[in-house]
Amino acid sequence: MDIQKKILLFIENAAWDIFSIDFLLEKFEISSSKLYNVLWRLERNGIITKIEKGKYCRQSFRDEYVIGSFIVKNGGIAYWTAMQYHGLTEQIPNVVYVQTTQDKRDKSIFGVRYFFVRVKKEKLTGFITKGYGNHSFQITDVEKTVVDCFDMPQYGGGYNEIIKAFYRAKLSARKMVKYCKAVNNLSVTKRLGYLCELLEKPQMDYFVKYAQSVRNEKYSLFEAGGEKTGKTDRRWRLVLNIEPEEIIEIAKS
Repeated sequence: MDIQKKILLFIENAAWDIFSIDFLLEKFEISSSKLYNVLWRLERNGIITKIEKGKYCRQSFRDEYVIGSFIVKNGGIAYWTAMQYHGLTEQIPNVVYVQTTQDKRDKSIFGVRYFFVRVKKEKLTGFITKGYGNHSFQITDVEKTVVDCFDMPQYGGGYNEIIKAFYRAKLSARKMVKYCKAVNNLSVTKRLGYLCELLEKPQMDYFVKYAQSVRNEKYSLFEAGGEKTGKTDRRWRLVLNIEPEEIIEIAKS
């Protein structure tokens, strides 16, 4: 049996829908140049499709969560895409957001746009594995998704969407503390503590106590990047550039 048939049989038997050349090099005694040639022929025959250099999938494979997670070395699906996956928003983002420590250019794969958000390694936490086998992928859990979206609201669909997501989410207070420490953004911690009290979020006393303990004296805008006017909340050192009544209305809409 020639090497092309061996590799194709191996891919089929293992039920691989997505794979890298590095993994194949570990399984077969073959040079990288020869393997690239084999994969080029399989691609030309419409059996596999190249995603990017060294990474391939079956011709019909299109799972955007798996692809987005697969093409980064560290990280996975996050922000608005994770919000949508966890059922925290009714809106469907027109890009797939991927959080990673890599410096990676945005790209389009099979008509889907992937947007890569580079973060410090300390922020790269809170990922869970979903899917199964070769179809598994990394995605931020509910709590990390909420914290991430308040840290970078431009990737969460804006304040209306992230306020609604916070209100809908069932949250672990201890996880919220853990992720706020990792993200290390005191303004975000204050905003989330304020929302816990305003929206009467259940079982969040541990988080509220933590948020108060790290609260600084500097006033922050509730909506980052919004108007620099509004009532002040002394307890949380926030400028409420969105009225509390409006926040409640947004959350419950």
